[in-house]
Amino acid sequence: MNSRAIAELVFHLGRIASGEGLVEGLTAAQWAALRYFAQANRFSRTPSAFAAFHGTTRGTASQTIKSLETQGYLTRMRSDEDRRSVRLVLTEKARGILANDPFESLVRAAHSLSPSVQGHFANALQCMLGQVAQERGKPPFGTCTSCQYLEGDGCSREGQTSYACGFTSEPLRLEEIDGVCINFVPGKPMTMKGSVGGAAPR
Repeated sequence: MNSRAIAELVFHLGRIASGEGLVEGLTAAQWAALRYFAQANRFSRTPSAFAAFHGTTRGTASQTIKSLETQGYLTRMRSDEDRRSVRLVLTEKARGILANDPFESLVRAAHSLSPSVQGHFANALQCMLGQVAQERGKPPFGTCTSCQYLEGDGCSREGQTSYACGFTSEPLRLEEIDGVCINFVPGKPMTMKGSVGGAAPR
């Protein structure tokens, strides 16, 4: 299979996974926003980070976010670290409809792959994403598991998991390790969920 065929398959997968935008009365853009804020870590739940992640303007991102706030799917919270900044958080209403997200068919397809294939596939896609982001001058979003800023060995001491972000100098909770982050810098092969900190695979 040549490189163009691979690119077409990746594009087609994304297109059919998000092509049922009007499920639950939401547009494809609104579904994309809900997915983003469901998986983004606490450093990346901002309108500007969402705009950067989806390669759209801040104005367009703000319109999508505002519509979700009006419908009761997103709410704004002041940051604990910086009271001047605002983070967007999913409401219980939003978490309820995410169970019917059309994207879940793609998640199930990925889950059907063997663990070794998942690992190789994830790293290959991360490499592709990084190159495209670099060519277009976009930030290369990723997760802590493959970021050069991840610090610590994950061992639990006195009830605390010893992970930290070297960029923000903030401690990281185990459940945040797989969150998408705007501060991501590629630094190591991607680790699939279940292999960090001894968590069980899904």
